[in-house]
Amino acid sequence: MPPELITVLRYEPRGAAREVFARRDDECVLSGPAGTGKTRSVLEKLHLVLAKYPGAKGLMVRKTHASLTATALQTYQQKVLHSADGVTFYGGSAVEPPQFRYPNGSRLMIGGMDRPTKVMSGEYDAIYCNEVTELTEGDWESLTTRLRNGVVPYQQMLGDCNPDAPSHWLKLRAESGRTVMLESRLEDNPTLWNRVGQCWTEFGAQYIAKLDALTGVRYLRLRKGIWAAAEGLVYDGWDRAIHMIDRFDIPAEWPRYWVVDFGYTNPFVWQAWAEDHDGRLYRYREVYMTQRLVEDHAKQIKELTKGEPRPRAIICDHDAEDRATLERHLGLRTVGATKNVSAGIQAVASRLKVQADGKPRLFLLRDSLVERDSVLVDAKRPLCTEEEIEGYVWSDKARKDEPVKENDHSMDSMRYMIAHRDMPAPSRRIVVH
Repeated sequence: MPPELITVLRYEPRGAAREVFARRDDECVLSGPAGTGKTRSVLEKLHLVLAKYPGAKGLMVRKTHASLTATALQTYQQKVLHSADGVTFYGGSAVEPPQFRYPNGSRLMIGGMDRPTKVMSGEYDAIYCNEVTELTEGDWESLTTRLRNGVVPYQQMLGDCNPDAPSHWLKLRAESGRTVMLESRLEDNPTLWNRVGQCWTEFGAQYIAKLDALTGVRYLRLRKGIWAAAEGLVYDGWDRAIHMIDRFDIPAEWPRYWVVDFGYTNPFVWQAWAEDHDGRLYRYREVYMTQRLVEDHAKQIKELTKGEPRPRAIICDHDAEDRATLERHLGLRTVGATKNVSAGIQAVASRLKVQADGKPRLFLLRDSLVERDSVLVDAKRPLCTEEEIEGYVWSDKARKDEPVKENDHSMDSMRYMIAHRDMPAPSRRIVVH
């Protein structure tokens, strides 16, 4: 009989990624630039805890379930779990969330705060929040009440995030001492930094070059790991806690509008908007994609909107050739966008203001992005409207008359939408075949 085969797995945490394994604080979050290995290290600790303590229960959670499946869940399945672990997946039921089941009886539940019923009905020993900055402080504190399973000697909230604004609740919570925030560095990632040679690896040098190409607040946060606010923010009334809302079934009678900003090397943007009975606008779906032909976008848009009411208008950038191609493949007419940048920005800013009824007149539904563009992910560029808006700044902060023409494709589209509703051209005619 051949000798028993032993699988040796190597994981080399450094810096904050190593420190998190020793921490037993009630709340511990890793913060740092993009690519430091924050998510991997927290998931490795969570995996170790579940494997070590039979019957333990963990929770992996993000603001929305869909965003979790595209990020941390992939890291867990592809890098943390191995066949030798004997962990199996259970898809969930009417009473239980999806989960990973360990041979020793431990469980790792999977969920999103947009589906809180199953998540909040359980009791856990450890909860891991991916991209904590997406949560509200109320979300975080509600989750802490579920740490009462008692199998592990310490009950712990864990999390990771890229830095946000210095006024963010998580930063303030850490400064008050209620949450331990460990600062992760790019040099902590062995795939990026060669300790022996004290230099970037070949892969690391290429990756750092991409981060160095970032500008403004994205450079400060994703390259330097600084909790920085964007100076000269165009839409300073924007607040994720107010303007980002969970998805809901949009009534069929609500008017729909589509907006298109053409691009190939730069992103092609298509946004689907709905308008409620009080005139509030809701972006509920978005395509944000490079290196794809207009005719292919048209085909995808037709599939995405199958069964939905036809749009009252398709508002487009003024590229005549692309508009003709889009109309031909959609079988629908388009209208040209109102291009007055200054007036359009003022109209958007007005809709972002909270009105007397306690609500703004513009909302973005979470998880509206149809698919993540791998080219943009790799380049650390924005992927959708909510990622663009937080880095959309004035080019001349003294005069404030022109925004920086960079990473503004969704910003143009959103402005076209608001201008169409709030600044209608007298000669406009809307024709839908």
